[in-house]
Amino acid sequence: MLPSLSKPNTISENTSLTGDFCSESDLRIDGKLEGTVKTTGKVVIGKSGFIKGTVDCTQADFEGKFSGNLIVSGLLTLKSSSHVSGEIVIGKLAVEPGASIDAACKMKGSLKAMTNEPSKITKEKAV
Repeated sequence: MLPSLSKPNTISENTSLTGDFCSESDLRIDGKLEGTVKTTGKVVIGKSGFIKGTVDCTQADFEGKFSGNLIVSGLLTLKSSSHVSGEIVIGKLAVEPGASIDAACKMKGSLKAMTNEPSKITKEKAV
């Protein structure tokens, strides 16, 4: 993944924003955002941050709270202080002990096809 070339957007603590947010750069939330976020960059929710709504991004690091629909094409990292609820679709997931997840989670990417044929190891043991 290429690093974002523009400066990150920040919603500071004690700041609330309602509406749709679109950007090509990273976004850090230390306040409250209610609505839709779409970015080709990274979304970071700080410990005091909260997002309620829909987020579609490339990468995400959560320390605060999230409620809603989350789509992360790359890595979602949940720190020990994070709380996530809703529905999430992710490429990769990293969870620290203590993180709270109350969500339906779907991993996207390449999946190996399952077959009813015995594996090569099973066949070799049978011989």
